[in-house]
Amino acid sequence: MKEIPFYLVAAFSDQPFAGNPAAVCLLKEWLPDALLLNMAQQHNQSETAFVVPESDGFALRWFTTRNEVNLCGHATLASAHVIFHHLDYPDAVIHFATASGRLTVSREGEWLTLDFPAGETQEGEPPAAMLSALGIDSYLHAGKGRAWLIELASRDLLEALRPNITAMIPGEHKVTVTAAGSGEYDFVSRFFSPGEAVWEDPVTGSAHTMLIPYWRAKLGKTRMLARQVSARGGDIRCELKGERVLMSGQAVTYLNGVITLREITSGEYEK
Repeated sequence: MKEIPFYLVAAFSDQPFAGNPAAVCLLKEWLPDALLLNMAQQHNQSETAFVVPESDGFALRWFTTRNEVNLCGHATLASAHVIFHHLDYPDAVIHFATASGRLTVSREGEWLTLDFPAGETQEGEPPAAMLSALGIDSYLHAGKGRAWLIELASRDLLEALRPNITAMIPGEHKVTVTAAGSGEYDFVSRFFSPGEAVWEDPVTGSAHTMLIPYWRAKLGKTRMLARQVSARGGDIRCELKGERVLMSGQAVTYLNGVITLREITSGEYEK
């Protein structure tokens, strides 16, 4: 019988019903990939993070309900929150070994800062079918990097989008739609990835690796405050430092417990 500490954390929020929820599992060693995917499917969150301690930090992997992904910002923030707050981690910085290289998370008070590689975009014309599915008739700019990035003329147009998710899945399905902010916010965004079983992501760290360099070039600012205007919503403090982006947010634990796994054969979890 295996007992695995489990946490459900709202990332990029100081409230339990806002931000982006992620499941975090603390492992002693890696389990088979098929079992990790089954666990992520059982949790039914946009991402489940699996953490294994190493001599100089932690190894970190992320799974959606469909597959493993190579980068996830909010689940990294959630993992760091668990390590800092529930494991009483003494240092101010955590190092994670991941599929996207070495990632660090630092803490200052209640704010946690992700240090990720910046993501560039190349100007391009989005597929007509994707624009139609999103309900976009016109846009100011479009480019592609980790996902499509499309800028609209206003926050109102962005918030009014009601995508046809089913129509998005067969073709290009990863897209962040953005617009200039107002008041305290420099820019706002929404992110859709139905092909990864994430219809609309509440707050997306990986998308901001593209958004921060993009808006830095437009606004001429290295430090910005962003808002992802999903139904749950969340704030991200943003900074561009050379070829790295810093994304700061808060997190709160909603649930913690123990997963109990009986000893099962590989054939059972590969079905």
